[in-house]
Amino acid sequence: MLSVLEQLTERVEHHLTVIYQDVELKTSYPELCRQLLHTMRIDASELLVEPKRHHNNWDQKDVMLITYGDSIEKSGEKPLHSLHSFLTKYCGGAINSIHLLPFFPYSSDDGFSVIDYSSVNEALGDWDDIQAISQDYRVMSDVVINHCSSRSLWFENFIKGEGPGSDFFFTASLEDDVSNIVRPRTSDLLRLTETKHGEKQVWCTFSHDQVDFDFRNPAVLDTFVSIIRQYLDSGIRIFRLDAVAFLWKKIGTNCINLEQTHEVVRLLRTLIEHAVSNAIIITETNIPNRQNLTYFGNANEAHGIYNFSLPPLLVNTLVTGSCKHIKAWLGSMPPAQNGTFFFNFIASHDGIGLRPAEGLLEDQELTALVNTMQNFGGRISWRTSEDGKQKAYEINIALYDALQGTVKGPDKWGLDRFICAHSIMFGLEGIPGIYIHSLLGTGNDYEKVKNTSHNRSINRHKWDYTKLQEQLDSPYSQHSKVHGRIIKLLNIRKQQPAFHPNATQFALQLGEHIFGFWRQSMDRRQSIFCIFNVTDEPQNVRLSDINLIGTDTWFDLISGHTISLEDLEYQLTPYQSIWISNISS
Repeated sequence: MLSVLEQLTERVEHHLTVIYQDVELKTSYPELCRQLLHTMRIDASELLVEPKRHHNNWDQKDVMLITYGDSIEKSGEKPLHSLHSFLTKYCGGAINSIHLLPFFPYSSDDGFSVIDYSSVNEALGDWDDIQAISQDYRVMSDVVINHCSSRSLWFENFIKGEGPGSDFFFTASLEDDVSNIVRPRTSDLLRLTETKHGEKQVWCTFSHDQVDFDFRNPAVLDTFVSIIRQYLDSGIRIFRLDAVAFLWKKIGTNCINLEQTHEVVRLLRTLIEHAVSNAIIITETNIPNRQNLTYFGNANEAHGIYNFSLPPLLVNTLVTGSCKHIKAWLGSMPPAQNGTFFFNFIASHDGIGLRPAEGLLEDQELTALVNTMQNFGGRISWRTSEDGKQKAYEINIALYDALQGTVKGPDKWGLDRFICAHSIMFGLEGIPGIYIHSLLGTGNDYEKVKNTSHNRSINRHKWDYTKLQEQLDSPYSQHSKVHGRIIKLLNIRKQQPAFHPNATQFALQLGEHIFGFWRQSMDRRQSIFCIFNVTDEPQNVRLSDINLIGTDTWFDLISGHTISLEDLEYQLTPYQSIWISNISS
């Protein structure tokens, strides 16, 4: 029987043969395999344990807060320290994981144009601050794996033609056929760069300050394995592979979701799991739903994938008052296998991506959604479609403002609509991620958009900690009301086995105006019927349609009320949420 190290070696070498199938390497697969194992420090057989397949390193208590390191600032204090204080005081046991958006030195894109992957931005703090947070929370770090800053030492060496990074970047020719390239931006793909070896056309999927790596060079792969090892040593246990769908480039293809890209994810999972058995990979692939699902592989690729279709579908549901599309989508979604999970979110540092809604919403419905969001102060980011036309790529808006009304305009139900959205997300199969500005009910930051000229800045407000505390400590403020209601929901959620990320889920058929789904715990002891009025009018749900078992006593976990089975109907107020369980919390 092969040892764990021998099995691992075979697996890594197989990954490498797939990744580099079209590349003439200067080294052998066994030699490259040994290098990667050494870089990840898993080349000592006595330390190796075979990771458990189809094992869930998560449960219903897992909730992630998404935040920049400086979303909260306090005079005279490093922002990471202020953030840690906020988490301790205002998140308590309701949240156990933190997605720290890029905390590295950067040149643009609020951190996603990384200058130095090995350092913490001095304006935020240092590695000691990261480790301190990781002692209290599971920390997710971005691995900005597709590109880096044009101001990085690597790219400077590329221009000089010598030193580390001088051969890290993908170049093409103006004669190359790039007509089929899929991109999320309208800027020119190629950036003319003067180098020691002449003019080079550098590939830039996102912006000319974000220069793409060339993973055909194994040194790039080894460098990122080294980066991940450093992050593991600093207490990070979850890795978000940013924009990974664009990683592998091949002229003549669309350069997205290529076979080699998937194999790189599988390789990184193999290495990371053998290094730290409970470490997790999440892929960030803002692409149509069916393509996104492929990043699960056969439970051997990403542990988690972003549920990118949820934000546009859920916002559309709540502003139109119709759940037909989200219900159809939910009914068509395959359950995540054990060992994998959906990462659910409805707001982020970016915006509401529209590509994941393609094929789920009609063009006229997408147009109506875009128009409604613009009426609520939102901005629109555009991309060039395959036919050369400009299409809305992303809605940039704070979620609290996005849900201030319906297609008819603003109304008085904004807070209830906003809480309803989160009640839905918290009940769905998967792990919920809540953006800090949703937890705080932060609105559109028009001043920041004005100052930066970037649409995404509208939802990247920076709070003064003292002013934030005043708001959260006042029971009458919008921010206090939002924070209190969301924390209450999270504290209820974490006690319910039926809300385990891999617990059974089925969509309920309750008409167009009432959205519902059923969850059942993995031991089948608990059932929860999650039911939501998605309209601005009262709605009646017939209890016979839910099929509550008469021998059980049923409770609404949110209100604490007992559900009387003698009643034929249960009336829901506008945007009311109920979680009906046979076990009271």
